[in-house]
Amino acid sequence: MVMLKRILKWALVGLVLFFIYFPILFLTVNSFNQSDHIQNWTGFGWDHYAYFFNFENEPIRIVGQTLLLAVIVALFSTVLGTIGAIGIFYSKKRTSGALTAINRVPVINADVVTAISFALLVSFVGIDKSTYVPLLLGQMLLCTPFVVLSVIPKLRQMDNNLYEAALDLGASPTKALFSVIVPQILPGIVAGFLLSVTLSLDDYIIAAYTKPDSFQTISTHIYGLDKNNIMGAKIKAAYWAFTAIIFLLIVLVVIASNVLAYKKTRSKKR
Repeated sequence: MVMLKRILKWALVGLVLFFIYFPILFLTVNSFNQSDHIQNWTGFGWDHYAYFFNFENEPIRIVGQTLLLAVIVALFSTVLGTIGAIGIFYSKKRTSGALTAINRVPVINADVVTAISFALLVSFVGIDKSTYVPLLLGQMLLCTPFVVLSVIPKLRQMDNNLYEAALDLGASPTKALFSVIVPQILPGIVAGFLLSVTLSLDDYIIAAYTKPDSFQTISTHIYGLDKNNIMGAKIKAAYWAFTAIIFLLIVLVVIASNVLAYKKTRSKKR
């Protein structure tokens, strides 16, 4: 009976992992397909990788500008979200509760509602989309609440006596903030930054409503491709190679982090 429970448990885990990772593995395998159509396997080849890494083609350029946008948005969102989280944490109970509830609205709200509302606001204010300001602010609106949610738990875990001790020892509030609080909440800040990068890369709806006409992100470019067009199919197939590269990098980072954590645990036991 115990053995049967173990088998069922691991079978369930395996089934869940299969449904999560099968689409990525399927695209990774097809990134070596010489055909531009996913339903036809015509042989093993590196054509999609060669096309993707050719700087004369669109995919590598669009990936570069999308990554640059994601990093810029993540930096601004992380700074704003960290300041907001510290402000919420040190506010009075009623103010903190109200601000926390407001912060959750963009998280719970559907992206399409947020995008349309923000696009209407941009149109009403009269901000020109060619300035990239609507795109940056729109994605910051998406990312900043998640940074706040990443930082606040670390603020709750830290020892507040250290901050008060720094003030008693003569440190200014600013010095105490950067010397005591920031180092303690740094894991939450890093997590918020990485989450912001991911959300920006994944975003389609806000980018579609706020980006300049001449600017494309990965998502808007893929959605705008004509599937029946030969060139569109080739470009879309090149993104299979990008998917495989990202998947491989993530796997390597996860393995490396687990190995380092294991070595660190073993060294502590000794």
